[in-house]
Order: sequence, then C-alpha cells, then structure tokens
Amino acid sequence: MIFARRAFLGGIGGALLLPGRAASQQEALPSSGGASGELRDPDAAGRSRAPVTARDNDAFVRAVEERLRCTCGCTLDIYTCRTTDFTCTYSPELHREVLALQDGGKNADEIVAVFVEKYGEKVLMAPKPEGFNIAGYVLPTLLVLMVAGIMVVLLRRRMRINAAAGRPGMPAGAAAGTIAAPPASAEELARLERELRSVEE
Repeated sequence: MIFARRAFLGGIGGALLLPGRAASQQEALPSSGGASGELRDPDAAGRSRAPVTARDNDAFVRAVEERLRCTCGCTLDIYTCRTTDFTCTYSPELHREVLALQDGGKNADEIVAVFVEKYGEKVLMAPKPEGFNIAGYVLPTLLVLMVAGIMVVLLRRRMRINAAAGRPGMPAGAAAGTIAAPPASAEELARLERELRSVEE
C-alpha cells in the first residue's frame, strides 16, 4: 500500500516537471526558418553550383571545350571535366570564359587562340600540326607503313621458298613443319589387301 502511494505521487511530480523540461529543450534548439529547419553550416553541404542551362550543353560550346584541356591537371578536356568532376573549381571558370568569348562574337578557332595565348599550347588537347609537332602526326603513320612493308616482304619470301620446295599452293607459313608421307611398298599393299579381306569375311 505504501509502495503504491509513492508511485502515484512520483507520477504526479514527473507530470508537473515535464512541461518545464520540454520548454528548456526547445529553447536550446536552434531557431528554424522553415518546416525543414535551418542548416547550421552551409559549407558542409559542398560548393553550390549554378543551375545547368541548355547553353551549357550547346553543340558549339561542347566542340570548343573538347579541344581545350582543363588546367586543374586532370588531363581531361574542359567539357568532360566540368560534367564529370563536380569538385573541380577550374573547369566551371574556364567554361565561363568560353561563354564570354562566344558572347564577344568570336568563333571556335578564335576562342582556342585566346586560350593558347593565355595558358600556352599545353591547354590544347592535340598539338598544332606545325614545327616539331608534325612528328607527332607523321611518325605513327610512318611506323605503321614500315611494319606493313616488312610483313609483305617476309610473306612473299616465304611464298617463294614454298614454291621452290614443291608446294606452290601452300600459303606462307601454313604447315611449314609437315613432311610428305613416302609411297607404300608392294609388301605393305599386299598386307593391306589381306587385312581388308579378313574384315569382309
């Protein structure tokens, strides 16, 4: 009986103290400006970016930016960098430069020329085909042609060797290690005939 009375009085005291605790906790919470609350540290959510517009994906802008390397050191072109790496701070700024130059009435080659003048030829995704840079365009083609010429010479030489060995129809390198079987002797033919007869019987 005494225990039940203590529990009853304790429940009444807790009910009286509960509104005071709730009020103190509400004062400790930060004030919210809307239904979803307020972000205490906006920088924690990352860098805000401008909304994407149709001009950001314009064919002309994309073609120009794909010719120019991003200066952040990622080795990607400006368009690819700004549309895939959202932590890069360089590609959005370079994109704005391209748009500003386009607004100034410059065509694609003129925009590229301005970037080269400002950042140097390292900003180009492909070097200009002039001076020493021509070797980068010509040398790979020459190497491919040289290898193809060597292969043709080797194949023709192999075909001549096969023709001289009595195998004119054999393609170069085909069955090079095979040896022609010698003709069967009269004894072997007679033995083969006996074996065939025994099978037929």
